[in-house]
Amino acid sequence: MKPLRTETPFKSFWWGGYECTDQLNAFGNRVDFLPLTGHLPLLDEDYADLAQFNVKTVREGIRWAMIEKTPYQYDWSTVKVMLDAGQRHGIQQVWDLCHFGYPDDLTPLHPMFARRFAALCRAFVDFYRSERPEGTLIVTPINEVSFMSWLGGDARGTSPYCVGQGWEVKYGLMRAYIEGSWALREADPGIRFLSTEPLINIVPPPNPWLSHQREARRMHRDQFQATDILAGRMCPELGGHESLLDIVGFNYYYDNQWQLHPHRHLGWNDPVMDPRWVPLSELLAQAYKRYKRPFVVTETSHPGIDRPLWWQMIGRECAKTLSKGLPLLGACIYPIIDRPDWDFLDNWHRSGLWDAELRPDGPPRRVLHEPSAEALRAAQAMVQQAQPTRVKAAQLVLE
Repeated sequence: MKPLRTETPFKSFWWGGYECTDQLNAFGNRVDFLPLTGHLPLLDEDYADLAQFNVKTVREGIRWAMIEKTPYQYDWSTVKVMLDAGQRHGIQQVWDLCHFGYPDDLTPLHPMFARRFAALCRAFVDFYRSERPEGTLIVTPINEVSFMSWLGGDARGTSPYCVGQGWEVKYGLMRAYIEGSWALREADPGIRFLSTEPLINIVPPPNPWLSHQREARRMHRDQFQATDILAGRMCPELGGHESLLDIVGFNYYYDNQWQLHPHRHLGWNDPVMDPRWVPLSELLAQAYKRYKRPFVVTETSHPGIDRPLWWQMIGRECAKTLSKGLPLLGACIYPIIDRPDWDFLDNWHRSGLWDAELRPDGPPRRVLHEPSAEALRAAQAMVQQAQPTRVKAAQLVLE
């Protein structure tokens, strides 16, 4: 091990994330959130709005199901529109290649899934470099493998609509993730990878049985399976390697900590906090100890009226993390524009920095949620005050 100086590749600490799912929902209907939320037709407006919060980095998705309607034939027209908008506004785009959606003829259990995904990866780099020959390309090959494995493999919430097949779906997704990553690196040796996995805390009930303690420990540990496979620490036959573990992303929401037997969420802002609740800064420190990589909070938000309180908490926890000298490179407001529920499209979450005012004759109008905006600015000030300690974060020990 030797210390290496690593500078952040991101243009801003605070990011905006645009919900880009193109998955089949629980009812088997294809959803396409980029046009549904209005982001695709309002790209220029959305990007211009970011300037008031000094947000210069965003997470975007190519929408695999829309790009490859015929095997090995790709339509990059909408991605080009997005690239051009990013260039006009000086916005850095971090690209998800698979964000909760696959072409109609594929599932993670299909024997050609990994090969098709690797071909998509190569084609994306060819297209991207034809448009942007210079600069660093940052890519998330597959978003939230752990969550999608559960949703499609155990909860019948999306393709392939299985029960009791979570591990098989995860294995298939990680086979594609790794094959795609090597294809991306071969096509662009300077590419940067950003993994994105949920960061959770699972605890047993009070006065637990021994079996409950063991189950909680196992389930808590299993949150790291996908990242461990990527690094070659599990299932080495899939070809994972430590060099594929670059920047580690953690998605963190209000319901990411829960108790087993019976299942209930641990409150994050209770008058008397549950002693089993773990602050975000501590969860991040534990994950950093495991992987020794720079990291990002790649998704975080809260629905409804508690949004401002959530942003204050996120600001405090990010500042604490930076003050410990840990290499936290950013935090992503996800979604930054409100979005509906995947399965019930008339139920909008009210979780963005901008709410969506629905109109019958056009894309939703953006309405800034002023209490959230005020809280975000306060959170940004807290992080800014902690920024001098980020000099320490540049001295990383990579294993």
